[in-house]
Parts: sequence; C-alpha cells; structure tokens
Amino acid sequence: MSTASRRNRITVPQLQARKGGEPIVSLTAYTAPMARILDPHVDVFIVGDSLGMVLYGLPSTLGVTLDMMIGHGAAVVRGSARACVTVDMPFGSYQESPAQAFRSASRVMMETGCDAVKLEGGAEMAPTIAFLVERGIPVMAHVGLMPQMVNRMGGFRVQGRERGAAQRLVADACAVAEAGAYSIVVEGVVEAVAREITSAVPVPTIGIGASAACDGQVLVTEDMAGLFGEFTPSFVRRYAELGTALGEAAEAYAGDVRARRFPGPEHTFDAGKGG
Repeated sequence: MSTASRRNRITVPQLQARKGGEPIVSLTAYTAPMARILDPHVDVFIVGDSLGMVLYGLPSTLGVTLDMMIGHGAAVVRGSARACVTVDMPFGSYQESPAQAFRSASRVMMETGCDAVKLEGGAEMAPTIAFLVERGIPVMAHVGLMPQMVNRMGGFRVQGRERGAAQRLVADACAVAEAGAYSIVVEGVVEAVAREITSAVPVPTIGIGASAACDGQVLVTEDMAGLFGEFTPSFVRRYAELGTALGEAAEAYAGDVRARRFPGPEHTFDAGKGG
C-alpha cells in the first residue's frame, strides 16, 4: 500500500474522537470489488468471520481459519482507500493466551495491511486486549451476542434480558474499554442495555441488533443488500434486493444462450479485425 493511500484512510484515533458525535458507519466486506463499491460511504470495514456463513456456506463462524481471514482482509485493504479496515480474529486464534493472540494478530496486521483487529469477549479477554494494545495492535472488542460462543450460549439469543446478565454486559464493556479497545461492537443486546453500555464507556460503541443510541452501526453487507437469503435477522433492514436482481439477470442470460441470442456478432471476433 502506498504512503499516500495510508494517509487518506480514516484512522483509529479519528474514530475514537467521534464518541458521542457523528455516527460511525460500518459494513462488512470480504472481497476487493465489494470494498471498492462501498468504500466512499463507509467509515469502518469489518472483515467479519461471518464470511464463513455468507461466502463459504458454513453453519457457523467456528470453521473459519486465520488464513481465510488474512486472504479476505488483504483483498479488502487492496480494494479500499478511505475506510479503516478491521479484521476479525477467528475462533481458536487468540483465546489460548495473550502470546498466542499477539502471534495471530501480528500476522493479520503484517499480511493484510489492515488498521486493527477485532476479537470477541468481555472481562476475560481484557488482559489479552491490553497485551495487544501495549504492543501496537489496535483492537475492536465485541460483547453481547458472540457468534464464536454460540455453543456455550445455546444458540443466537438476545442478551441482557435479566438484570444480572445486563450488569455483566455493562461490566464486560467497561473492562474491555479500560483495557484499551478502541471501540466495541455491541451485538444482539436489549436496547436499554446497549444504551447503558454506550453511556458507560469512553470509546465508541457500534451496534448490530442493539440501539440507535450506539455511536455507530454495522450490518452484514449481504444482509443489507438482499444478497444473502438463507436467513435475515429481525434487526436487519434490507436497502435493496440485489439477490432477486441477480437471479433475474441470470435467467435472462440463460434464455439468450439457449435461444442462441448471445453471443451476437458484436460479442465475437472477426478474423480480419484486431482485438
């Protein structure tokens, strides 16, 4: 990446300064073409391990590997010039110890050129976050509904309905913020609790299925654009139905091929012409 391209990117300190100010716009991106389309409109790209389900057809995020995240993270960095790029740390790449987390995160940073990494967990991950931040790796935390913990949580369940659970969520958010996380994704959390978290921490919160009071919002791009039809969470607003449009385009193409309407003369090469 050129020095000029790096200078044009939104930085982690710039995002931190937007706490309580202009809302942060975030979407997922997994490929260079998608990043190129979205980049002018987005402040933060999260290269999410959700790619396991969205791109690879996996039943959860648990089968995603570090190499997969590095490949897609590098593609998003190459395809963008403005947005801050944060790459998810996949399951098993950071939970063992802070040292393991640093080895994994340093690979992600060096091999993708991204700006930060994201990891799931509350107070139990605070020492790991502090270890990474102290060694120059910006970290986005993730509390609430944590897809990598789906087996422990018994499925994708809304978090914070009981007061004890709500208090633990606020405590988790405060712990990761104190450890040095530059922002916190708050996922699948009761609205009042997400609002309380946002008020309690000094860093921006980015909601997904949380609260409009969060300092920013993120959605999976394929959900937002109608490209992923397997399941649409209730908190998603579809801003387009690109999957339907793509299916219609494929149907028209197939009809033209079968009727020999495509390719036409304008799509073929004459022996007497260059090309």
